[in-house]
Amino acid sequence: MFKRNHMLRIISFVLSCCLLLLLVSSLAEESIPYTEHNVNPIVRVHLSRLNLTDRLDVTLTTPYGLTFGRDGAELYAESGSEIAFLLRNGSIYLYMEGLSLRLGDSVYLRRYAEDGAEGKERPGFYRTGFEPLYLGDLHLTINEGKLYPVLNIHVEDYLLGVVPYEMSDTFPVEALKAQTIAARTYVLRKADADKPYDVVDTTNDQVFKGYIPGFEQTEAAIADTWGVCGFYKEKLAQCYYSASNGGQTELVQTVWPTREDFGYYAFGPDPYDVENPASTVRTFRMEKEYGSKTTAPYGLRKLLSIVLAEELTALGYDPAPESIQVHQVSDVVLDTPSAKDSLHLTRLSMNVSISGRTKTEVPVLTDPDEEEVYLFETPSPQTAEPSATPAPTQTPVPVYGEFEKIPQPFSLELPVFKTVENAFALNISGNFDNEIWTLVEDDKGYELQARRYGHGVGMSQRGAEWMAGSYEKTYRDILSFYYPGMKLMRYSYAPVVLTGAESNLSSTAGPAPTVTPRPTLMPVTKPLEAGQWYATVTEISEDSSLNLRSRPDLSSDILMRLYKNQRLLVVQRCPEEGWVQVETDSISGYVMESYLTAE
Repeated sequence: MFKRNHMLRIISFVLSCCLLLLLVSSLAEESIPYTEHNVNPIVRVHLSRLNLTDRLDVTLTTPYGLTFGRDGAELYAESGSEIAFLLRNGSIYLYMEGLSLRLGDSVYLRRYAEDGAEGKERPGFYRTGFEPLYLGDLHLTINEGKLYPVLNIHVEDYLLGVVPYEMSDTFPVEALKAQTIAARTYVLRKADADKPYDVVDTTNDQVFKGYIPGFEQTEAAIADTWGVCGFYKEKLAQCYYSASNGGQTELVQTVWPTREDFGYYAFGPDPYDVENPASTVRTFRMEKEYGSKTTAPYGLRKLLSIVLAEELTALGYDPAPESIQVHQVSDVVLDTPSAKDSLHLTRLSMNVSISGRTKTEVPVLTDPDEEEVYLFETPSPQTAEPSATPAPTQTPVPVYGEFEKIPQPFSLELPVFKTVENAFALNISGNFDNEIWTLVEDDKGYELQARRYGHGVGMSQRGAEWMAGSYEKTYRDILSFYYPGMKLMRYSYAPVVLTGAESNLSSTAGPAPTVTPRPTLMPVTKPLEAGQWYATVTEISEDSSLNLRSRPDLSSDILMRLYKNQRLLVVQRCPEEGWVQVETDSISGYVMESYLTAE
C-alpha cells in the first residue's frame, strides 16, 4: 500500500509540474500586450507574378459574387465555376458556361459562404490549371492595356502564401515564428489607401505565391503568433530581413538614404549567420606555389591581364590571360573597411611572380587570283576587260615566343568590388557592392570567401535558422537579436467570416445574371478578307440562343451561346453541308448557316 501511495504521489507531482509548465508557457505567450491601435487586417496584393496580358481563367472553390458596371450589377457564380476574363477593345468580357457579358473596365469578385462547406477546400479561387489557392477577393481592372489583378486578403491568410516561400517549412518552428512576425509587421506597415495596392507579390516587397496545403510548421507558426507585430515608439516597425547577412548586421541608413528614426536596429557581428553552413558562400582559391604541372586558375590570370596590361605591353609581353603563367602568390591581405569596425572590406593586396611571352604578327602572303571553287553550280561565263595582275595581300598571323620568367615580382593593391570580384566570379548580389569577404590562409594557399545574399539589414533568415536549430533560441530571442529596440504587441482583429449570398442572386446550376442584364453582344471589328462576309444571328427568338461549336458537328463541344442580333464574321463555308466557320474579336467556332442573315 505504501509503495502504491508513493507511486501515486510521484505521478501526481509529475502531472502537476507538467500542468504548471503549460500554464507558464501559456502565460508567457499571453504576456504580449494588446495594442490599442486599430488596424485593417485586409491587405491588397498586386499579383504581378501572374504576368497577365489579356486573359485570366479562374476556378472557384466557394460561391462568388461578381460586381461590375456603374450601377453595381452583380452575378452569382457557384462553387466549382470556371470563368474566363478577356480584355477586348478596352473592356473586360466574362465568359462562363455559355454566358458572355461585357463588364466594362472593372469587376470585383467577392466570396460568399457555401452551405455545407465543412470539410471542403478553403474559400478562394485557383488560376485554372495552377496549384496555389488565393484565399481572398479579387479586384480586376485595366492598366496600360493589360489586365491588372489585385487580391484583397486577410493578413493571416496572406502569411500562408509568404512564410513558406520566404523561409522553408523545414526550418525550426521558432525561426518560422520570427519570420511570420517580421512579415506581418512589414505588410501592415505598408498599407496605403492612396495607392491601388499595398504590396506586390515579389521580392520588391515579399514573395507571395498563394496557399498550398501541407506546410504544417508554417501554419502552426502563424496560428501561434496570431496578430503579433513589432512596434517602435508606439508605431509599427519596419522589419527588413534578408537571406544572409554574411556575418554582420547592417544599419538601414548605411544601405538606403533616410532621415527616419530606425533606433531599433543595431550594427555588429552575427556569428549565427556565419556558422550556418547553408549561408550563401562563393569561394576562390589561389595556391602559394604553381609548378610546371599546375596552372593558375583562369580567374587569376584574367585579373592579372586586366591590371598589368600596360606594364606587360611596355615590357614587350602579350597581356592576354593565355600568355601569363603564375609561379608564386604571397602576402595576400584583405583590408580597408567601408566603415569603422565593418567587416565589409574593399581592398585586396598581394604579390605575384609570373612569366610572360612575346607576341608578334607575321604577315602571310595570299594570292587574290587563286582559282575560286564553286560547289553547287558553275558560274555563267563573263567577258571582262583585261586588267593588271593584283598584288598578293598580306594577312597577319600571331606568332608566340616561349614563356620567360619576368625578373621582378608585381605588388598589387586592387579594389575588391568590380575589379577582383568580377575576375574571380565572386559577385552574389548583382550590381550591389555589399558582399562580405573573408580570407582563409593555410600552408599551401589562400581561399577568398564571399558572403551575404541581400542587403544585410535586420533579420538574417539563415541566422535565425541557426539560432533556433543549433542554439534552441525562441522567436523572441531571434527578434531581440536582430531588432534589439523593437517591442512586440498584438492586434485583436478577427478572422474573415463569410456571409451567405443575398436572396436576389441566382442560385441555379450555372451562374446567371441577377436582375438580369442582357448579355452584351461581342464586338466584331476585324476587316474582311477575300471570300469572307458579315452576318447576323437572326433566326432565333429573343429568349433562346445559338450554340457555337468547336467543330462543324452537332455532337461537338459547345464553346458558348450566341444571342439574337450577334454580329459575326463568316470565314468560310465548310465541306459539311449547312455549316460555316465564324469569328468575333474574341472567339472562333462553327454554326449552322440557316440561323444567320448575311449583311
